[in-house]
Amino acid sequence: METKRIYLGNLELIVLLALIRLREHAYGLPISREIEETISREVALASVYATLERLESKGLVSSELGEPTPERGGRAKRYFHITAKGLREVHQTRQALTKLWKRLPQLEGGVV
Repeated sequence: METKRIYLGNLELIVLLALIRLREHAYGLPISREIEETISREVALASVYATLERLESKGLVSSELGEPTPERGGRAKRYFHITAKGLREVHQTRQALTKLWKRLPQLEGGVV
């Protein structure tokens, strides 16, 4: 049985890569900071959470609630983890993009 491909949008891929980098510490604010620090791109926290919800509905990430914390007024953080399906999609997206980038003279030699 062939599984249907899920094509990742740019922000979805960026959020998944941040999740992989952060491992067990992945919730909204650290994800947003990781993206900003790594690629110098500001991403609104609301956009990160909307993307995480979309990725979870696609089965590419899972989430769990942590313990309530006093600094959050007794609310718990929701931690996100990439699933095996999510890792496969990231890998397949990387392969596809690498194939598209190969032998493009306009992109050789750095910034245009």
